[in-house]
Amino acid sequence: MIMKSCILILLAIIVACPLHAQKNQTTDSTRTLQEVVVKAYEQNRQLKEVSAAINVINTDQLKRYNNTGLLPALNATPGVHMEERSPGSYRLNIRGSTLRSPFGVRNVKVYWNGIPFTDPGGNTYLNQLSFYNASSIEILKGPASSLYGAGTGGAVLINSQSNDRPAGINLHYATGSYNLQNINAQVTLGDSDHNNTFGYTHQTSDGYRDNTRMRRDVATWETLFKANEKQQLSASVLYGDLYYQTPGGLTAAQYKDNPRSARPAAGAFPSAQDAQAAIYQKTFLAGITHQYRFTENFQNTSVVYGAFSNIKNPTFRNYERRSEPHFGGRTMFTLNKQWQETNLQVSFGGEGQRGFFNTKTFGNIGGNPDTVQTDDDIDNYIYSFFAQADLHLKGDWSLSAGVSVNKSSITITRLTGPETGKLNATFNSEWAPRIALSKKVIPGLLLYASLSRGFSPPGTAEILPSTSIINTDLQAEHGLNYEAGFKSSWFQQRLYVEVNAFYYQLQNAIVQRRDASGADYFENAGSTKQRGIESQISYQLLPHKNRFVSTARIWASHTYNNFRYQDFKVVTTDYSGNKLPGVPRHTIAAGLDVTTRPGWYINLTWFYNDPLALNDANTDMATSYNLAGGRTGWRTPLSKTLIMDVFAGVDNVFDVTYSLGNDINATGGRYFNAAPGRNYFGGVSFQYRF
Repeated sequence: MIMKSCILILLAIIVACPLHAQKNQTTDSTRTLQEVVVKAYEQNRQLKEVSAAINVINTDQLKRYNNTGLLPALNATPGVHMEERSPGSYRLNIRGSTLRSPFGVRNVKVYWNGIPFTDPGGNTYLNQLSFYNASSIEILKGPASSLYGAGTGGAVLINSQSNDRPAGINLHYATGSYNLQNINAQVTLGDSDHNNTFGYTHQTSDGYRDNTRMRRDVATWETLFKANEKQQLSASVLYGDLYYQTPGGLTAAQYKDNPRSARPAAGAFPSAQDAQAAIYQKTFLAGITHQYRFTENFQNTSVVYGAFSNIKNPTFRNYERRSEPHFGGRTMFTLNKQWQETNLQVSFGGEGQRGFFNTKTFGNIGGNPDTVQTDDDIDNYIYSFFAQADLHLKGDWSLSAGVSVNKSSITITRLTGPETGKLNATFNSEWAPRIALSKKVIPGLLLYASLSRGFSPPGTAEILPSTSIINTDLQAEHGLNYEAGFKSSWFQQRLYVEVNAFYYQLQNAIVQRRDASGADYFENAGSTKQRGIESQISYQLLPHKNRFVSTARIWASHTYNNFRYQDFKVVTTDYSGNKLPGVPRHTIAAGLDVTTRPGWYINLTWFYNDPLALNDANTDMATSYNLAGGRTGWRTPLSKTLIMDVFAGVDNVFDVTYSLGNDINATGGRYFNAAPGRNYFGGVSFQYRF
């Protein structure tokens, strides 16, 4: 099987995207993805020279689809799988990390413009970001604890603006199937030294299924002030107001009979419509970043932020209200030293977050709160200190070594009910090292290997799950990750190939389960073995921007996962050796991007997902599926200062019925959340430069 997968990898062609060369643009058409500078792990080097499994998604890759979300671009990268159970309800899987995520984004550390976007309870409200709040994304796969705090599921660095943002106005409008409406406006004032960007996005959709209406409003303000050559100050402020209905999972029979239906009433539990199941979510975040260069070789970057989230969630079982104020900061010192052909960079600093949450659950009467069931104050904090050294030696050798020490604590005070009182869970001083070695064997070919230890304490939603039963016995998960790979760039950088293999042995893996009522709870699952191979390739067919076809590129990515429980027993049932549910063995994404000198362009995409297990026993499976889509448009200057882009496209061309975001280990077999069938979109955008 390994040999078979290796052959598939060599045949698959992977991810790097077209950087469109237009007659109104100065971008060199031979520029390729590996030339993008990677900021992750403080490398500030080209992707092809970084000894780590990192995916880079740039603006052109994001624009390849319908401009309403990040999901398709993330799913086109190896080792990453994003799910949408209903419009606005996201889960993000990096190497199987949704084992801990029945809903939401957990065990993945996310930063937005360098500000921690993951709260101290371990949750990330990624759905509060609109498509237009991301211009580039770096995805760190595998344990990133050595520099980004506790976590075994990787890290995501999202930036909303480029450093050289030009002054002007951007207007975007898109419409599509299921009454999709998406409007965005951005205004940038100032110059490269002092500027302000104001943005607003309004998105609505009726959704494919019953009870899947959504609305999202996001307003942002970003500012940059360069005081002098040594010092600059920037700030990012975001306010998001999100509402989306939750249809609930369907059984296999219900899914086959009518995949568009919402969950019907069952026993004592109402239907999704009768419960008015939905999420009302508001988030405010403000962060300030200060950069100071003490000398030419020594500098500091520090971030402080404050945030507040308010969530109301009527469900089939109850009505939940959460209030989640939190604050934190991060500081990083960097020292560079050069000796002839040897360069040393030392980075060190710390990060801390503190939250003062409150969670109340009520009975749910037709979408309105009834009698109070539980009322909990949650005091949580997490902090880490880290250091890393990067040594670049003569002969194209590079060595990177880093380590962090982490501590977290969750204190829950139950204010109502028969079991009032205070419970505490503390996870002490876990060391998380990482070491990587690379060698450029020949020009254009880099070999690398790394060893890292991941550590991830349970989050607030796992200590206090939807059962409302506090579980302070839950232990942190940790494990060792072994990784090796190569990156290559040939034929004048027109061909880029990257392959990496990993073996991750996780101890005390935290997994989600459900009780008889369908409520989620979590337990430690002993150990798991997670083995995989991730590969990507892109080839620029026509690198001459002066021809009619200025850019033509084929690309593809392949992910092979063999994830199994090594030692996992539930009472007398032994799941050891079973596949981890929710993880397909193979996924493949591929596409063709073409741009012409007159401005016409086309993007064709294809995605394949293998069958996957839906429960720990591996007795129920989700079928495989193939998705095809495309977008075409015309981008042209209307004047020296105004550019117009008119586009249209289709997703799921062959109207495949599939579930995107299965409810793992669902009670009563309610696993399935049907994704949209064939759907269309179109729109127009204007870019005006002052």
